[in-house]
Amino acid sequence: MKRIYMDANATTPVLPEVLEAMRPWFLESFGNASSIHQPGQRARAAVEQARAHVAKLLGCRPAEVVFTSGGTESDNAALFGMVHAGEHLITTAIEHHAVLHVAEKLRERGAEVTFLPVSREGVVSPEDVRRALQPNTKLISVMYANNETGAIQPAVEIGKIAREAGVRFHTDAVQAAGKLPLNVEALGVDLLSISGHKMHAPQGVGILYVRKGLQLEPMMFGGSHERQRRAGTENVPGIVGLGKAAEMALENLNSGGVARLARLRDRLERGILAAVGGAGVHSGGVARTANTSNMYFDFLEGEALVIALDLRGLATSGGSACMSGATDPSHVLLAMGVTPRHARASIRFSLSKLSTDEDVDAALEIVPAAVARLRELAPVNAGTLG
Repeated sequence: MKRIYMDANATTPVLPEVLEAMRPWFLESFGNASSIHQPGQRARAAVEQARAHVAKLLGCRPAEVVFTSGGTESDNAALFGMVHAGEHLITTAIEHHAVLHVAEKLRERGAEVTFLPVSREGVVSPEDVRRALQPNTKLISVMYANNETGAIQPAVEIGKIAREAGVRFHTDAVQAAGKLPLNVEALGVDLLSISGHKMHAPQGVGILYVRKGLQLEPMMFGGSHERQRRAGTENVPGIVGLGKAAEMALENLNSGGVARLARLRDRLERGILAAVGGAGVHSGGVARTANTSNMYFDFLEGEALVIALDLRGLATSGGSACMSGATDPSHVLLAMGVTPRHARASIRFSLSKLSTDEDVDAALEIVPAAVARLRELAPVNAGTLG
């Protein structure tokens, strides 16, 4: 049975070119990038070359790129490094838990936190951000693209509001990397998080962009690595892989790769909606990342559908991979006003640059059959799950 992977928002495969770029740094060139001998110097040069590739993707200075272990650490470092007791943080109800849980912890430590609502399409209002500003507001943290629905947030407008108010702005761009332009000047951000494994680099490496001159209190101590912003021996193979993935992501953005993904995603949605009654798309009326579709299927449980699709060779997700196995409905969908019952009837399809027309063709055979079978096994009264 051929397997089809449509869970790229959870993780992506390492591309062959990325793996090949990493290979020497596991074997022949394994030096510590902080060592002054030749193996160490070669490792340092590789790290700095990767930093330059990431900086080009972001339109920033290489010195503003801090390598981390991934998006969760980058988000944690941004919020814990900026907000302290007595200061105010503005964020939204649809953030990844790497932001939401930090915000809750900051509140326990004496910070003020405002969790802004979103529209029924899953988008925060810039005016709500403006109205939430206080004299002690230190940081605004709003994701660029939602990991569950793909809904793109008004980052540029929020960046302007933050600049006018003299407030720092962080965006979690984990799901935007490789799918949307990430020029930090155009976005107006002071801090930006990326995770390598969402863009065909290995798991366990990411970056935090830190604007020049910004004083960020480090979370980790023990060395002067990353210009004293993140102690710890650099993960040279992972960093090299992220650099290569960033280089390839920029090429893909400039060569129409995103438009191809959007075409595949739209064909998948149209085909499912034509074949399956009682189905729809969350955030379908707003701009989304080109690869993401969060769909609901009335009269069934999303978790059961994910399992049924997997048994037929199609990998999808019930939402955030970090909440896999959770019994609660998606906090993102609930924040959008979706009922708990309807939220539980939803699953996420997320494509990657490796997705093909043949994958979509297969999914259009598998999904309607799986939905029909589940509905036969668990009949419910006619109506909607409103």
